[in-house]
This record gives sequence, C-alpha cells and structure tokens, in this order.
Amino acid sequence: MNTITAAITAVGGYVPDFVLSNKVLETMVDTNDEWITSRTGIKERRILKDEDKGTSYLAIMAAKDLLAKANIDPLEIDLLIMATATPDMPVASTGVYVATEIGALNAFSYDLQAACSSFLYGMSTAAAYIQSGRYKKVLLIGADKMSSIVDYTDRSTCIIFGDGAGAVLFEPNYEGLGLQDEYLRSDGVGRDFLKIPAGGSLVPTTFETVKDNRHNIIQDGKTVFKYAVTNMADASELILKRNNLTNDDVDWLVPHQANKRIIDATAGRMNLEDSKVLMNIEKYGNTTSATLPLVLYDFESLFKKGDTIIFAAFGGGFTWGSIYLKWAYDKK
Repeated sequence: MNTITAAITAVGGYVPDFVLSNKVLETMVDTNDEWITSRTGIKERRILKDEDKGTSYLAIMAAKDLLAKANIDPLEIDLLIMATATPDMPVASTGVYVATEIGALNAFSYDLQAACSSFLYGMSTAAAYIQSGRYKKVLLIGADKMSSIVDYTDRSTCIIFGDGAGAVLFEPNYEGLGLQDEYLRSDGVGRDFLKIPAGGSLVPTTFETVKDNRHNIIQDGKTVFKYAVTNMADASELILKRNNLTNDDVDWLVPHQANKRIIDATAGRMNLEDSKVLMNIEKYGNTTSATLPLVLYDFESLFKKGDTIIFAAFGGGFTWGSIYLKWAYDKK
C-alpha cells in the first residue's frame, strides 16, 4: 500500500468590498499613514460593514469560491474544519452552519480556535484526517471578522486588524507531495498579553463589563512583538534544519501577516531573498485565521507542482509553529 500524504488541491478566498485605509483611520484616531506603514507594513484593510453578517458569511463566500473554481460537489466533502477566533456565536458552531449553507450535507464539522495560529493548527489537523485513510476531502477554512472585536478608539489595535476568509481543500496524495513536517508549540505565558478580557466563563458578560468596554481585543504590543519575532523565526529555522533544507531549497515562505517587521525577521533567520517571501499585509492587515489561506489565494498562480513552501504563524495564547509542505498542482 502506498503511503498517503495530505496535499492541498484547491484554494478559495473572499474579502469584503469596504476598504479602511490608513488615511481614513487618521480621521478616527490619533495616528497617521507614515507611522502605521513604517511599523506594520499595513496600508489598508477590508471591513465587513453589514451588521447582519458574521464570520460565517466570509467563510461561506470563500468556500463557494473554492468549490466553483475546483468544480467540486459539496456533497463530496467529508469534513469541514472552521479555523476562527470570531465565531458567530459562543456555543453554536460556526463551522456546522457553514457546512450546511454550502451544501456539504455529508460532512461533519467543528470550530478550531488558536488565535492567529488557528489555520496553521488546522492544516495539521486536516492532514491527520487525510493520512488516516478514512477521509478523502477535508475543507479547511480560515475566517475572521476582526472588526467585530476591535475598539476603533484604540489606536494600538484598530490599525492592525481586518476581515477576510480563505479556504483550502486537502486530499490524499500518493506522490509524496503535501504536508511533510510540522513544528507546533504553545505557551500559556501569553494569556494576559493578547486577549478579550470579558465574555467567557471566567468573567461573564455583565452590564459593567459592557460599560467598561471589556469585550474588545487588547494587547501588550511590545511583548507580543518580542515573542512573535523570536518564536516564528525559531520555528521556521528549526523546520529547515530538521528536514536538511537550505534557503536554496525553499521556494516560498507563507508567513502569518501580522506585522511586516516580524515577517522580515523570520525571512532573515531563514536567509531567504525577498522574492521568496509572500506578503499581502499591505492590502488586508491582520485577518487572523485568514492570513495564510489568503496568501495562498492571492499568489496561487506562482506555485508549481513540487514547490517547497514553509508556513509560519504566531498567535495569542501564545500559539505558534511552522509547517513544511510540497505543493501538489500547477494552476490551470
């Protein structure tokens, strides 16, 4: 029996139409385009303005895009994994709703939450299901409506985040392509540095928590930056060493799009030339669970069958890691 590997065979994506530029943010908080660009690399971000639409809408749109492009019957999907930090509701699974709405009626589904590492962890999970031999088509979606948890009077967070969704399909591969290795880690020391203080079981929602604005994301930017630079770079360097890869062997780095300086530090540790480092942070900002698949979506035409791709991410909690993947197809 041939060894099964789990390969990405299709990609989809979606971002809302509304563009929130740095120039517009200058009218909302005490900041400016030069300051934001020099420190983050972000010029604009997309915002889902419809109040009656949540993360599920973004995910559904990305999934439909993938299914249409790949000409796949949603009834063929065995499993849908929804990577998100902003589910529609605290209890009812967003992924379950998405699966039903796209017609994936034969799939089971659930949500996976690891902050900005959610999609990276989801890749590992999806691959494990495929490699078990029991599932043939696993749809992994990364989607977040970050505008729903951002305080637009807080200049330390509102300049960073945007809304969007990306999706990939994992299928069995017998040519040795797909996910090759992973290095995933977490550390609870990060619990207090990037969080939403209230609304969970520890601090339930009350009139006071709402009045005190404790339901939006807050972060200690300097601490998060320090940990992110170190851990993303360490994980990416380790995955290369463990697989005897040099910088020449790597075709593409697909990094989490949180901050250009973090991406530059990771690429620097890997000794990669700029042309191999894929970034769209300028257009979308940090879309959390959607950053990695949106990079794949934007740059899919560059990938060739057999390309070596290194993924890297860092998220609140703290969560982080790196994945080594061989690309499985040439875009038609």
